[in-house]
This record gives sequence, structure tokens and C-alpha cells, in this order.
Amino acid sequence: MLKRKSILLLLGIALISCFNMNAQEVMPVSSEEDIKAALMGGVPDGRWKEGLLFEGVAPMPWLKSAANWFPGTEEVQPDEIRVTFMGTAPMIRPGQMNTSVFVELGNGDSFVFDMGEGAVSNYVAARVALNQIKHVFITHLHVDHFGSLPYLWMFGTWAGGWHEPLTIHGPSGRTPEYGTKTMVEGMRMMLGWHRDAFSVFPVGKGHDIQVNEFDFRDNGGVVYEENGVKVIHWQRSHAKDGASGYKLTWNGMSVVWTGDGRPSELDIKYAKGADLYITELQPEVVEINSGVQGVPPFLARYTIDTHHTPGYAAGYLANQIQPRMFMTTHMDFDPFLNEETVAEVRHHWKGPYHFGAPDGIVVNMTKDKVWVREGILPDYPNSRAPQFNFDNGQLVVPHPPTSREEIQEPFVREQQIDPSKYYPAGYQPELLEEWPVKGDLVVPMDALPDNLKKSMGAQWRAKKAYEASKNK
Repeated sequence: MLKRKSILLLLGIALISCFNMNAQEVMPVSSEEDIKAALMGGVPDGRWKEGLLFEGVAPMPWLKSAANWFPGTEEVQPDEIRVTFMGTAPMIRPGQMNTSVFVELGNGDSFVFDMGEGAVSNYVAARVALNQIKHVFITHLHVDHFGSLPYLWMFGTWAGGWHEPLTIHGPSGRTPEYGTKTMVEGMRMMLGWHRDAFSVFPVGKGHDIQVNEFDFRDNGGVVYEENGVKVIHWQRSHAKDGASGYKLTWNGMSVVWTGDGRPSELDIKYAKGADLYITELQPEVVEINSGVQGVPPFLARYTIDTHHTPGYAAGYLANQIQPRMFMTTHMDFDPFLNEETVAEVRHHWKGPYHFGAPDGIVVNMTKDKVWVREGILPDYPNSRAPQFNFDNGQLVVPHPPTSREEIQEPFVREQQIDPSKYYPAGYQPELLEEWPVKGDLVVPMDALPDNLKKSMGAQWRAKKAYEASKNK
């Protein structure tokens, strides 16, 4: 009995000790002077400047992380521009797809500048629904700047791009066969089998791709002007006529993507004063680089001198244009090159500078701040749900233009194995071998499951929120 009492007493003492150890003792408050000295230690608070390159460069309070951007975690704010580098290299490789720059505006609009090979995978990783991409501006017709267009067009249509066609904006050529219209017509022919095969699915206006080809000589001409957004163009010297640079202006801010080309007075004229100035860059290390990439020095030298912007020239242009943030892309992101690239740019440009590489670099910009982060793009992402405009309160799914019976001979279907031979007992689904309705499917928004309403209406709700904020 005594032993049991002793054990209970010891347990009680132990519990009291633990409680006392965990209890927060209220301490005397430090003096106001001590608190201020500690909390303001290292904070300039107007007493001195901090960082040679950080005038107006700082993270915004709404960013989930100042270090990284994570897809699907942040809405573009009403007065903000967000730019994501979806492809950053002339030579495609796993860490760098071919060139593509994605511009999102606070009013809900978004624009793609170039759509190089492989870049579409980064749009998927960044949770951009392919059917929400409606305007693609091509700087020139080298395949590393438009190679993802076939996939975007076909699978953007399949994934809900039924109600508004994709529009490709791009320069004319010196003669019609070298213009953007001819490229798109050739793509249309190349995809003939694919388009017909995918016509067993809803299509609507999705296959009616539009082309806005402008005269490449019309320097300063307006390519696009709608909803407060204006895009102009000018010629770039890229060995052949028909290469252009672009400047997008919205909400008192501007973004320039020059595309490829030799440094030019036209760049200075039309990009002057841009908030975000993006150009391509090739470092001046052709002999050293040849030992790494295997490109003969004479070929690299000739390519730069007839087609591209050297690192020194990129810095020179930035110094003339005086952007709030200068960025370079369409460049190899390699440890042995990166410091040399910075040194070449810094020969002329002393202001804020950041690489637009590797893939996934994100820029947030308002009228008073700009911030650059690394985006964390997953290796095995799943596509975002297609985005729809629900202004009419309905989801409208067009009836497919054709059927298997119309485009496939019966023989090959007759050779299909009976599903009962491979499905386990109780697991064979009711097969959907014909489109389930005879005409267009029209579903009231209220009849949609909540998860579909939420996922497919996200962009629409963001636009409505922007409109409401501007109408207050």
C-alpha cells in the first residue's frame, strides 16, 4: 500500500514539474528604447540606402513567398502585371525549353509572346489552362519561337477551346510565302489528319484559327488594342526580313520582348522607358563555348554577328532604354557562363538586372515595385481544368462535327477485342462509344457539380472581381 502511495506521489510531483516547465512565465517588458533598438536594427527606415540594385525592387505583401512562386497559389492583383518565362533557350534541353514569355494582367487578360518547342509543357506545369490562351504573338518564324503552336491549337481546342478561336499575331514576310499567314496555313495542312480525327470531340470554333498578320515594315504600328491593352511592333535585324519586337502597355506600365536580332536604334526608339525590358543575349565566349557545346567557333561567331545580341550590346541597350528591370532570355543558363554574362552586361548597365532563365522565372510588377522569383514547376503536373466564361450562366458543349462511323472503316473496329475478355468480373464499365447527346449540350451553371463550377470558373470569377473593384 505504501509502495503504491509513493508511486502516485512521485507521479504527481513529475506532472507538476512538467506543468511548471511548460508554463510561460510573464517577464517584465523591455523598455521602448530597447525594443526599438532591437527591432529596427539593420532596418534602413530612410536613414541609409540598402543595396545598389534595389531601388523600387522589393517583394509585394500579397506574395505567398518572396523566395519562390508556386503555381496556383497567387492571384494576379488588379493593378499588377505578372510575367513568367515558360521557355528560355535557343537550344532545347530538359531544363530549358525553347523561348516563350507569358504575360498576365490584373484585368484577367493574358498574352503569349512566342511559343517555342516544348514550352507548352511549362504552361501546363504553371497551371495555365490551354483553352485560356487566346492570343499568341510570334516575333519571327524560326521554329524555336513557334514550335509548340500545333500542340497548343489542337489540345487547347480539345480541352475546352470551343467558343473562341486562337489568334496568332505575327509579321509578314518580304513576300507572302514567308509571312505568318502562310506558316499557319501550312500548320493547318500538316494537322489535317489530327483535326479530322479530333472532330469526333466537341470543336465549336476551336479549329477556326485566326491570323493577324501585320506589315513588318510598319515600325511602331499597333498589333492589338483592346480592353486597355496596347501592343505595338517594330523591325528586328535577324538576317531575314520578317522579324519583330513587341511592346505591351497596360495600366501605365509596359513590357518589352524584343525577340531575336542584332542591337538596333529601333529597339532604343520603341522600347525607351519600358518598365520591364526583355531582350535576348549571347555571351562573347565562342571558343570556350565550343568546347562545351561542340559548336565550331566560326559557326557561333557568324550566327551571333548576323542574328543576335551580344552580351555587351544587351547592356548598352538597357543603359539607353533605362527600364525599371532589365532581363535577358533566349540564353544558355550554365554555371560556366553566368558570371561572364553578368560581367558583359555590367560593362554598360548598372541598374536592376536579372536572368530570364532558367524556365519558370516569375516577375511581379506594379507601378512602384518589381520583384523576380524562381517558380517551382513540378516535373509531373496535371492539367488545369478548362476555363469558361459563365456570363450567360451556362456551360455549352458543342456537338462533335463527325463520328467514328464517318471517318473510319468498320473493318478495324470489328477487330477490337471484346472488353469482357479483359475486364475483371464486376469491373467492366458501360462503354461510351457514341456521343451521349444528339445536339449541343447546354448545362445551367447551377446544375454543375460544385467541383466543376469551382475549377472551370476560376478565371471568370477573377475577371468579375476585377470589374467589380473598378466599378466601386
